[in-house]
Amino acid sequence: MTNDKIAVIVLAGGQSSRMGTDKALLEIEGKSLLQRACEVAAALTPQVYVLTAWPDRYRSTATQKSQFLVEYNPGSGPLVALTQGLTDISADWILLLACDLPLLDSRIIDNWASKLTEFPPSTLAVVPYQNSRWEPLCGFYRKQSLSSLQSFIDKGGRSFQEWLNQIQAIPLPVGEPEALMLSNCNTSEEFEQLKGKMFDS
Repeated sequence: MTNDKIAVIVLAGGQSSRMGTDKALLEIEGKSLLQRACEVAAALTPQVYVLTAWPDRYRSTATQKSQFLVEYNPGSGPLVALTQGLTDISADWILLLACDLPLLDSRIIDNWASKLTEFPPSTLAVVPYQNSRWEPLCGFYRKQSLSSLQSFIDKGGRSFQEWLNQIQAIPLPVGEPEALMLSNCNTSEEFEQLKGKMFDS
C-alpha cells in the first residue's frame, strides 16, 4: 500500500468528561497525546488530519504537518466524524485514530497498513478485533464504505459495533503487544497506569 493511498484522521473531539481535563493535551515526557498520535500517523503517511471542533485549541500541540478538519457536528460521535472524513478526504483508505491511545506503536500500525493490499475491493473496513468487540478507533476504512455508513446513520444508527457487523469488515488479530497498544485512558488513574506500562516495556 503506497502511503499516498492512506490518510489518517486523529479524533480530538471528545468531551473528556471522566478525565476532568482535555485528554488530547495530557502529556508524557513533554509531548501531548495528540502530538504523539500525529507523530505515529506522520510515520505512515504525509496526509494527517486532526478532526476537531476546536482547531485553535490544538494548533500549538499538533505536529506542524498536520492539517485541521473542523467538525460539522461536534459531539455527535466518532461514526459521524468518520463520515465527514470519508467525504472530505480523497485517499483510498482512512486510518481513524483516537487521540487517547498513549501506547500507539508505529511498527504495529505500519504492519497493519501493509496488509491492506491483500483484501478484495469488497472489503470496506479492516479493524482490530478482541474480546468479541471491534476496536474501531484504530481501524482502516475504505473510501467506498461511505455510502453504507451514511445509510446506517440516516436510519438512526450510532454504534460502530453494529455497523461493522453489517458490512464486509476484516478483523485484525490482536495479540499482547496490540492489546497493550489499544489501551485507552478515560480517567487520570488509567492514564497514570498506562504511563507506567510505557516505561516498563
